[in-house]
Amino acid sequence: VQLQASGGGLVQAGGSLRLSCAVSGRTFSSNDMGWFRQAPGKEREFVAAANWNGGNTYYADSVKGRFTISRDNSKSTVYLQMNSLKPDDTAVYYCAARPTRHIGRYYKADLYDAWGQGTLVTVSS
Repeated sequence: VQLQASGGGLVQAGGSLRLSCAVSGRTFSSNDMGWFRQAPGKEREFVAAANWNGGNTYYADSVKGRFTISRDNSKSTVYLQMNSLKPDDTAVYYCAARPTRHIGRYYKADLYDAWGQGTLVTVSS
């Protein structure tokens, strides 16, 4: 399975970006999808997740109300719309996939068995 993330870049505080992650090599609808991020000098943290059909979504408190995860199963792609960006959102963002047999605990990185290469988001103040 391959996950290809894109859409990162440099944006001013208050701006928006949309990240995309295209998945190949696995039936997309058999996976829950998540976004994680890792800032310099910090551990990787959960950002958002969507279940196999996008009917259930989950967010870290730090991004709730500003970020929206969505997926298009016909395109095998998951998105992360990021609005009202803050300098603290600066990080490398990773998409990840996990089999739908896992129940809950979308925030646990070790339940995801496939990861993208990461895309850098830099928010300037």
